[in-house]
Amino acid sequence: MPVSESVRESPATELSRLFPGVAFPAGCPSRVVLDHVTSKWGVLVLIALADRTLRWGELRRAVEGISEKMLAQTLKTFEADGLVTREALPVIPPHVEYSLTPLGNELVALLQPLLVWTARNAESMLAR
Repeated sequence: MPVSESVRESPATELSRLFPGVAFPAGCPSRVVLDHVTSKWGVLVLIALADRTLRWGELRRAVEGISEKMLAQTLKTFEADGLVTREALPVIPPHVEYSLTPLGNELVALLQPLLVWTARNAESMLAR
């Protein structure tokens, strides 16, 4: 009997089927995407853009400690990956806004539980 489209495999089952016995084989495009998303600043930039559009300065303030270079690099990568849109408005002085694409919103929805878990457990983990 065919599996219904509405019935989905668990993530663990799907990963085992996609990569039997191997965690993301060398050369797998998933490794590149995982590297982009889980970079030092990647998760923070994505979460800062959750449910809102931000200008450059607002985004830089929202992600405390990120340099201009790293913010530019991260945004450029995410724009190329299709996770973030950049809209340059035709005004003077220049006004550029960043927001998540539908794909970026889907990713952020998956990252949010990880960040909640991290916030709940960081203190006790670092106290060891």
